[in-house]
Amino acid sequence: MNSAENNTMKKIIKKLKKAPIILYKWVFQIVGCLPANSKIIMFESYLGKQYSCNPRAIYEYLKEHHPEYKMYWSIDPRFVDNFKEKDVTIVPRFSIKWLFLMALAKYWVTNSRMPLWIPKPRHTIYLQTWHGTPLKRLAADMDEVHMPGTDTDKYKENFLKESSNWDYLISPNAYSTEIFRRAFQFNKEMIESGYPRNDFLYNANTEKTVVNFKKQYGLPLDKKIILYAPTWRDDQFYSVGKYKFDLELDFGRMKEQLGEEYCIILRLHYLIAENLDLKEYEGFVYDFSNHEDIRELYLLSDLLITDYSSVFFDYANLKRPMIFYVYDIDDYRERLRGFYFDFESKAPGPLVKTTDAVIEEIKRIKDNGFLPVANFEAFYQKFCQWENGTSAQKVVDQVFLKK
Repeated sequence: MNSAENNTMKKIIKKLKKAPIILYKWVFQIVGCLPANSKIIMFESYLGKQYSCNPRAIYEYLKEHHPEYKMYWSIDPRFVDNFKEKDVTIVPRFSIKWLFLMALAKYWVTNSRMPLWIPKPRHTIYLQTWHGTPLKRLAADMDEVHMPGTDTDKYKENFLKESSNWDYLISPNAYSTEIFRRAFQFNKEMIESGYPRNDFLYNANTEKTVVNFKKQYGLPLDKKIILYAPTWRDDQFYSVGKYKFDLELDFGRMKEQLGEEYCIILRLHYLIAENLDLKEYEGFVYDFSNHEDIRELYLLSDLLITDYSSVFFDYANLKRPMIFYVYDIDDYRERLRGFYFDFESKAPGPLVKTTDAVIEEIKRIKDNGFLPVANFEAFYQKFCQWENGTSAQKVVDQVFLKK
């Protein structure tokens, strides 16, 4: 390409970057008509914010066992620091390079929805990994939607339009398969493998790994670690996709009662936009909300506190104690989402509504050891039944190797 042609191309690219979505979509469709590159795979996790979850586990398995693939990570440029020193090839989401790679890729692998205006080429195989066993109602199963920028009918219509593009969907257990089929109206190939992200909990669960993580992240070696990982509330938001979070757990009281022996890792949901001021709890509370992958936090924690987040289904693989801080359970159950099963009687740990009750439960565990609730083993068998450290291999065999 000569100098004049090069300058012309640069001008075209510059205009495209400023182009409205309709033009961008048109270019995407044109490029998508070209033959697919069978070795290109595009990965994305939580809207390009993290190098994490099921896409990461599948990527790492492919990288080790099938390096012949050309693999790229779609990233939100605002979170580029999360991908530094990760030995991955990144592409800014919605950039011109991203457009061409997405349109030419044979495979898309993501754990959340893609924007509806992106047309899926006919040659593309879309592997939707999703990101959790559902407790709260999803998509078509929701009675009312309280999220900003949409209403119930529009939300369901858009969700189901997106799910119709999925060629494969990963299920962590038989319970999820049934719900995913109905809630996502998914009638293509379900991969009943367990979640690849949980392979790590079986393959890396050693004392040496835990100590190394604590040293790496500057956490005290002489204290037990509590992981606090709450979910978001549909009706508490700043704007579309940016949710508020009111910290109802009294960290000050917990520090006073537990600070000598414990510290807390805070992990907010990826949709929560809060930047909490935790200076007064320095040395007791550590904010890991932007940490690349919660799987490491699972391993190095001795105890989980959560609410309605799907994290407890994954954490159950470790058979460690869990406490459910559900101060707003009546409103959440009856108005916001609703549950798929009787959470109060089936939860694999005690449900409490006050900070003092949380502290009491932690002290009880310290004094008596971890005494699983009566139904813990039944819970484990139902929700962790397929997971043994080989889920990523099962997915790769089915999707990429067609075994």
